[in-house]
Amino acid sequence: MRFPVRLDRLDDVVGQAVEGRVRNHHRRRLERLGHGAQVDPPEDGSLWAAGEPLPRHGCELDVLIDGEHALGAIASALGAARSHVHIAGWHVTPGFGLVRDGTAPRLREVLAELAERVEVRVLVWAGAPLPVFTPSRSEVRDAVQELTRGTSIRSALDSHERPMHCHHEKLVIVDGEVAFVGGIDLTSLGGDRFDTSEHEMRSRLGWHDACVRLRGPAVADVAEHFTARWSEAAGERLASAPPASSPPRSPPPAAAPNGRPTHTVQVVRTLPERIYGFSPRGEFRILEAYRRALRGARRLIYIENQFLWSPQIVEILAAKLRDPPDPAFRLIVLLPAKPNNGADSTRGQLGVLAAADDGAHRFLAATISSRTGALTGPLYVHAKIAIVDDAWLTIGSANLNDHSLFNDTEMNVVCQDQQLVRDTRLRLWAEHLEMTVDDVAGDPAVVFDERWRPLARAELERRRRGEPPQRRLLELPGVSRRTKALLGPLDSLLVDG
Repeated sequence: MRFPVRLDRLDDVVGQAVEGRVRNHHRRRLERLGHGAQVDPPEDGSLWAAGEPLPRHGCELDVLIDGEHALGAIASALGAARSHVHIAGWHVTPGFGLVRDGTAPRLREVLAELAERVEVRVLVWAGAPLPVFTPSRSEVRDAVQELTRGTSIRSALDSHERPMHCHHEKLVIVDGEVAFVGGIDLTSLGGDRFDTSEHEMRSRLGWHDACVRLRGPAVADVAEHFTARWSEAAGERLASAPPASSPPRSPPPAAAPNGRPTHTVQVVRTLPERIYGFSPRGEFRILEAYRRALRGARRLIYIENQFLWSPQIVEILAAKLRDPPDPAFRLIVLLPAKPNNGADSTRGQLGVLAAADDGAHRFLAATISSRTGALTGPLYVHAKIAIVDDAWLTIGSANLNDHSLFNDTEMNVVCQDQQLVRDTRLRLWAEHLEMTVDDVAGDPAVVFDERWRPLARAELERRRRGEPPQRRLLELPGVSRRTKALLGPLDSLLVDG
């Protein structure tokens, strides 16, 4: 028995050493680029990322949870387009359905009809240049040719990527007036994006995701990003979006002209250096936004993400668990049971967090599954959401790995409206715990202790005993003090560098 323990200890020691090298590597990289403050932001009390784009007042922000909600809103916005539609994504499927109706027009037909009366541009990552992951260059070319053949749809394949990385943001912009930003690609590749909050068993892999619908000044920041990328990928200069307004000196209006409440919103991006002429030194403000918010957390950090590899994120979370800023501090991370890659990397970082918690029961790593009665099946957590203290929220395309924080192109939005943030958390918690919003509306630490932890642990024990499931939520198995601590930082060193 002593030999495995020694191996575990060696794994921990070597993993910590490699992880330290990874952190130092990225810090030196950003410092050379003049972005040292984005990996180590000053402790100036602000939760907004510094620089441009600034936080924009007077925005309308709607959080759209799961595909049925989000895709229906996108379909409605497309149908109302008057001048142009701009789409940017990791991948598109011509036969993708925006509504759950086998007789409804597919994405190709929707965009082709729109292109007869408005300008439609689709910007897609060109695909993997080497056959080591999907989609390949040829697969992307075939899909885009099928999407545009015989139509007036304009398309461009963007190959301005770092080796082994991609263009990962998911954007839909209509008339420069409404923008959708989040984690949902208009593709059938890998699973069923059209899922509901009930996550019933279907014939394909279920998919939990989210995006935001944005109106107001921050839309110009999203549109300007698309315009800049399109100009370099397609060689066509588009008219720039009107400049977004700077924050006014007076308090922002509480409501838009239509009477809806408004919010202050900031658009943050990851742009690697030396891939675009419009940003030769790159931009890493998603990392900055996360580090500012997590560092300032007092009572609650709630994260939904596809991956949790990043040592820059995990080091802050572990420090909070080792030295809680408040007795009520709690940390929940919701992850897929089987990510499509990097499972061992994520498990390694969860082991770091479990060790930092040291049996205090402030930390829970959980997952969810599809369920219809006694039948359960896999459900892929693809959402990229973080909530801190019911006061700070980010949603976008960025995973918590070094791909998204340093090497892929990504876009997130950040909001600090307390009512919106709390409402979003309660909606998510009600969905995952299969309860009402009122059931989960109490003190977050109490709901964590009395709902999240016991229900997730009980469901895991039922599954281990082979008993029928009672809930979708379960504690993520295989998370312990020692779980492949080396593999996460090693992946970062070899792949993300």
